[in-house]
Amino acid sequence: MEKKADIPQAVRVSRRWPLVSASAGVALVVVLGIIIALRGKEPFALDTAWMAEIIEHRSPLWLGPALFFNYAGGGIVGSVVVPLVIFLLLLAFRRPWGATYFAVASALSVICVQVIKITVGRARPTDILVHTDTGSFPSGHTANAATMVVVLGILFPRVWVWIAGAAWAILMALSRTYLGAHWLSDTIGGLVLGAGIAIIVWAPLAYRLERERSGPHPFFLSAEAREARALRAERAAEREADGTD
Repeated sequence: MEKKADIPQAVRVSRRWPLVSASAGVALVVVLGIIIALRGKEPFALDTAWMAEIIEHRSPLWLGPALFFNYAGGGIVGSVVVPLVIFLLLLAFRRPWGATYFAVASALSVICVQVIKITVGRARPTDILVHTDTGSFPSGHTANAATMVVVLGILFPRVWVWIAGAAWAILMALSRTYLGAHWLSDTIGGLVLGAGIAIIVWAPLAYRLERERSGPHPFFLSAEAREARALRAERAAEREADGTD
């Protein structure tokens, strides 16, 4: 059985290669952005081939789900409402470090996406079905999805969480190309960037998150939480009384 004293060392060692890999992934996205900017911002051959296939196979059957992902992954709902709900739920279940991790990773992902978008200035596909802002590379929707998936996967390390999260991120990427909002390389860049940022932010918080994950997480309005709070107050009062005697 692993002792608590062993946790810092285990976390310190295990986070090294994830951090290196994530940093390399973010660097590759930056390099890809430079290549796109230098080559006249034209799409790659793979981008045009993929978009041609998408346009050829568009159908009303797939438009509804694609628009749902467009709505859920961006705008006020995807950028403000959903992250805020997750942040508040983490706080409600007594996971302040998890909430901090999620907030910092999400904010940093958005900032990095916007900085790269403005710097690269890639034009979006012409056959677009939704209203978007300027800048095609990288995809903000897929970056946000990847960041959220990796953060929640780290906070709740369950197989089903990773499977559901991976499905969400991949479907988000596919929906962006289906709607003509992004080239395929935009979504790949978004996935790598979002996941990389989530891991980079995790590294300095790894030990605190591990300790927090191993503890109880009663909902702040539950009877268990009220009893724990009353017990802490009682012990504090006893310590104060002992100090004054």
